[in-house]
Amino acid sequence: MSNPSAYQKLRERFRESALVRTTNAALGWDQETYLPPLASDWRADQLAWLSGQQHRLTSAPEVGEWLAECEGSGHSLDTVESVNILGWRRDYDLATRLPGAFVEDLSRTTAQATHVWAEARKRSDFVHYRPMLEKIVKLVREKADLLGWQACRYDALLDEYEPGARTAEIAAVFAKLGPAQAALVGPASEVAERTPADSLAGEYPIEAQMAFNREVAEALGFDFESGRIDTTAHPFCTELGPQDTRLTTRYDGRDFLSSLYGVLHEVGHGLYNQGLNKSEWGLPAGEACSLGIHESQSRLWENHIGGSEAFWEHWMPRACHHFPNLKAFTPAQVAAAARRVAPSFIRVDADEVTYDLHIILRFEIEQRIINGDMEVADIPAAWNARFKELLGLDVPDDARGCLQDIHWSFGGFGYFATYSLGNLNASQLTRAARAAHPSLDSELARGHYATLLQWLRSNVHSHGRRFTAPDLMRQATGSPTGMDCHLDYLRAKFL
Repeated sequence: MSNPSAYQKLRERFRESALVRTTNAALGWDQETYLPPLASDWRADQLAWLSGQQHRLTSAPEVGEWLAECEGSGHSLDTVESVNILGWRRDYDLATRLPGAFVEDLSRTTAQATHVWAEARKRSDFVHYRPMLEKIVKLVREKADLLGWQACRYDALLDEYEPGARTAEIAAVFAKLGPAQAALVGPASEVAERTPADSLAGEYPIEAQMAFNREVAEALGFDFESGRIDTTAHPFCTELGPQDTRLTTRYDGRDFLSSLYGVLHEVGHGLYNQGLNKSEWGLPAGEACSLGIHESQSRLWENHIGGSEAFWEHWMPRACHHFPNLKAFTPAQVAAAARRVAPSFIRVDADEVTYDLHIILRFEIEQRIINGDMEVADIPAAWNARFKELLGLDVPDDARGCLQDIHWSFGGFGYFATYSLGNLNASQLTRAARAAHPSLDSELARGHYATLLQWLRSNVHSHGRRFTAPDLMRQATGSPTGMDCHLDYLRAKFL
């Protein structure tokens, strides 16, 4: 480096920023798990202050001066230092476009919105939530304009979660993916009718579910010395430090699969977090590439591994230990119940064949809202009409319609498309891992997951932000993200 002192100052500054960010995340985790309802306003002020403090640290003029010094000597992607400098430049340029007061206002508003959303969802009352959502939408539109965009305002928000992605590109993928998956729904549903919807319904004590979920998560490679699982209304994974990854799920005493697959999904995120470069943690070289790559990890472990019949062949004895009533079923019957296809209202409970139709719905509505083609008041009617077109169901209430997801409450417009990108990436990565290790399937059938995890560590986790998502997929699989692998996988599994 031409000026190591400037680089060291940047490391120290962004490490300090990471301390503030993860403190903010810890309070956010507490807000979703244990915060008393009446404490929400004070928590909103805490989160707003921390968000403002982090913004001040990363957008200060001296950060730009240090970056200019480091950039003067030129750099390539071949070193950790260069990965960090490129990442800091992107982060700094984005941060300096947002006024500090705006950052705090958005943080405070979204923190307050979480509890308003939760109450509205409980009451299935969009009208109760509407004023708060209108405020968020106004702020998010303003944020997009501050960040800057060319083709459409939504691009600025999508780029936050999937760097370099553009709305038109995602829309073109969805224009092909949606009809292709819709064509699978009928035939896959006919196959699924052989398995009654409530075939596994029974008594599954929450304590037993917790024990089984932990056992499975640990076997996959999740390190409980550096993480934990808690309960919340909407499952998520959050990273509070290089040795602190928090998973959450929700429980249904009549359906153990709901919490299990929630945990498998979040474990995928957790394994990615735990596989990042700890010496560079909090810096670009130790951060995830994109949400579409992050989501590929959760969908891979949840669906390609946990949704396979081989998974149940191995885990059935332990499942019967925790849930004795399962002794009446074969592994094939449990696997069939887990992969049953039928259009449903709730995204997080949707089967793999219909899941992306849920995402396409949200992607379309978000664009219209952010680009100014739809008002917040029109969301329920637009949601219900499009849901009927895509999934053939009449939405019975707001709780099972436009109020079901938490994302808009935290300002996460631009987020949803990454779920479908994650599906496409997961199928492609799984195929590449099998090609690299011909004995992989036999190892997985014996409950040996280390080879797959190590392949993911080497080809995905360890790179941090060295590559864009398309380039990382080229490195790992030989081609950028496409839909062919995923459609082949769905046809093979469900037809």
